[in-house]
Amino acid sequence: MKNKFSISFIVLALSAMIITGCTVEYPNPNAATKDEVLKSADGLMGLAVGMKTSWTVGGASGLFSLVVSNGLTTQELVVLNTGNTTLAALEAGRGSLNGANSTMANLWTSGNLVKSYAQLLIDNAGVVGDAGTRSGVESYGLFFKALSIGTLGQFWEQVTTQVITSADYINGGRPAFKSRVATLEEAVGYLRQAESKMAQNPVSAAFYAKVGRDIDLPSATQALIARYSLMLNKLDEASAAADKAIAANVVSSFKFDVVNQNPVFRSGLVSNNVVGGALNFGLKGSLAPAATDGRIAFYLGGTTLSRATGFFKGDLDAIPVYLPGEMILIKAEVNARKNNLPDAITELNKILTKTTDPLGVTARLPAYSGANTQTAILLEIYRQRCIELYMSGLKLEDNRRFGRPGPLDASFERNRNFYPYPNVERDNNSANTPKDPDV
Repeated sequence: MKNKFSISFIVLALSAMIITGCTVEYPNPNAATKDEVLKSADGLMGLAVGMKTSWTVGGASGLFSLVVSNGLTTQELVVLNTGNTTLAALEAGRGSLNGANSTMANLWTSGNLVKSYAQLLIDNAGVVGDAGTRSGVESYGLFFKALSIGTLGQFWEQVTTQVITSADYINGGRPAFKSRVATLEEAVGYLRQAESKMAQNPVSAAFYAKVGRDIDLPSATQALIARYSLMLNKLDEASAAADKAIAANVVSSFKFDVVNQNPVFRSGLVSNNVVGGALNFGLKGSLAPAATDGRIAFYLGGTTLSRATGFFKGDLDAIPVYLPGEMILIKAEVNARKNNLPDAITELNKILTKTTDPLGVTARLPAYSGANTQTAILLEIYRQRCIELYMSGLKLEDNRRFGRPGPLDASFERNRNFYPYPNVERDNNSANTPKDPDV
């Protein structure tokens, strides 16, 4: 049990009141009632825990689908059992991937479901009397809404950010789509709201006691502002937020236990018959890692395919919300794109020569010795992002942003530019769902 109601009951109860994309959910008669969940601080904090669990636990979760879909699309992962046609289609990409793919659809559905739960926290936080606890509830909702729609904006050209209730759906309401750029801008807007609310009223100890301290909201909020601002090419904003996340010196992770297990290990790696890590992170030629790179052992267990990868070695392994190295590499990229090459190299060397890291990700390599040109430095930053942030779900976005060979090129590094829209959305929202991209 968590708080007054079980987490599963809270999630099931709220599923009856919301539409994710356009999938109708039906009530569980044994679940807590709407008023019990939404009209008390304990109920809302229980919903916050349930929302996080929904995003992170199980083979249908957004977190599992994010890591595996991204990994197969960008050659980070390989399918070990070709009889798994769903994963094989993600690995083949191009025309092999269609709206019926269940792993891809799980990413869409989970993102929209979490978005809806987050909106309930935002809309109902006013019932919480204590200012710091109210700030925690609302900021948690804003954070997860940004995370969910920001993630979807990395994989689809257009996204539904609007929440449609069951009543609206019955009356013909369907969510509209907006461009991925507008989606990412909206995500940053939610994070800025959370930043402001926490500055006015710091999150209370009571909130963290109920929901957990695995995610440090202030620093994790800055990390996502940095991430999405970089994707939007808002370089100064990305660098400033990365500085704040670095200065906090706090790790935020999704934690697991014997009941709620690490989904990538449990559903993808434990049997050594689903997916595995690609040799050399899937990098070839000049992008391949140095043989002495310490991250080969950390992420791949050596130089061969391995199921014992980084943050996915066992059921209890925590998965970072973001890596400290991501923030450093954001600063390196910002400086390189602004042609501040000495500063870019300084940040890059923090990754290359790193010997200590709160999460254990250390390259232990010599400093950068390549050409002192923007093109060469950006290429090295891309390579380091592929290695440092392996299996973080960010490579497809990176691959496009750095202009790497796409699905129609001879030596492609990604097999899709964007995903087709899942059938579950098209079937229930046919009037609004856009045409699928060619690749």
